[in-house]
Amino acid sequence: MVVKSGSKWMLLGEYGLRIDHKGRVAVPVRFREAFRKGLVLSRGFDKCLIVYTLAEWQKAAEKLASLPLTRLNTRRITRHTFSSAFAFELDRQGRIILPPVLRKYAEIGDEAVVVGAYTHIQIWSKELWAAEKDYMSEHASEIAEAVDT
Repeated sequence: MVVKSGSKWMLLGEYGLRIDHKGRVAVPVRFREAFRKGLVLSRGFDKCLIVYTLAEWQKAAEKLASLPLTRLNTRRITRHTFSSAFAFELDRQGRIILPPVLRKYAEIGDEAVVVGAYTHIQIWSKELWAAEKDYMSEHASEIAEAVDT
């Protein structure tokens, strides 16, 4: 589901998808309006792919670019994020290509799951998402306690 609050999109929900023989995936209809002006696809941190609207990508990119390059982990996270970033526009059928390098990283075969994550969406392999959901269900209270609020 997509909810627009002012000029900000809230991307919510979970959707199963099929990957076609050319490596294309249809962005769920409910998300397409948010990505109408384009999107950026990159590696996520948990063996998933992250899809940003152009506005959210700009915010994330500026935050990374503001970190001190004298720190090794800053350089590594910058390389991790930008070296795998691809800019796309949805085709007429609302699809994007998942580049082979990103499909390999996220272990995505013929099926995937798109997960709304408020400011972006994540694309997971069906199997890795099932494992992540199981883990989150089993450890929800410990995860919540460890999050700084």
